[in-house]
Amino acid sequence: MPAARQSPLNSFAAHAALIAYTLIALFPVFVIVINSFKSRQAIFREPLALPDAESFSLIGYQTVMKQGDFALYFQNSLIVTLASLFFILLFGAMAAFALSEYRFRGNLLMGLYLALGIMIPIRIGTVAILQMMVATGLVNTLWALILVYTAQGLPLAVFILSEFMRQVSDDLKNAGRIDGLSEYRIFFRLVVPLVRPALATVAVFNMIPIWNDLWFPLILAPAEEVKTLTLGSQVFIGQFVTDWNAVLSALSLAILPVLVLYVIFSRQLIRGLTSGAVK
Repeated sequence: MPAARQSPLNSFAAHAALIAYTLIALFPVFVIVINSFKSRQAIFREPLALPDAESFSLIGYQTVMKQGDFALYFQNSLIVTLASLFFILLFGAMAAFALSEYRFRGNLLMGLYLALGIMIPIRIGTVAILQMMVATGLVNTLWALILVYTAQGLPLAVFILSEFMRQVSDDLKNAGRIDGLSEYRIFFRLVVPLVRPALATVAVFNMIPIWNDLWFPLILAPAEEVKTLTLGSQVFIGQFVTDWNAVLSALSLAILPVLVLYVIFSRQLIRGLTSGAVK
């Protein structure tokens, strides 16, 4: 009886904590979005109030579309993010399959070496990365960002995907080998479809840091034609005057792709997280 009585209380407490955390996490996004539709005076006068007939204004969005090359910044961010995610998922899945499927000398050491990439921030090597990009002539190119973000995301991708691939039935893979399938076909036709929730989880975990990053675009690709959306939004921030309407409008537009990705892959993401928890 005591356990039965405590179960609803525990469930209520867990849901209350999750709801509170969700509200805290969404509050900054809510403030940014509502203030992007208000005049400058209304932003400072009542920052938490919803826009009404008096305070409503689209001046921020008009400024973003006219003064900033928003379409180019958005295109650059989209190219960098999608290309980085493609290489992270491709190389990460292939490396995870090799580490989980084959036993060779140094297998454990290779896994530990990749795990170090999760614990050591890549920004520590910014100077060495910049020197490397200068030597290869990749500064002020999108490839510089794509290569850095791919290297940044691979350790976590390998760590997550290898755990899921170890759960794929050996009988299924051996049956494919008996039928004459090559290792590549076993990987792409049998293994990859079974770990799609994990792939979606890796994609979401890597997309947000890549899309929101300001550090590497500022150092490796500051030229106007290769600016990302986050770096391009800085044009509205001046030393003495900041156009907060334009800044908040640009940030609101930058949030949209993340929301769209979550809506599309939310089911796969939840499946990946819950499967990992059960394992």
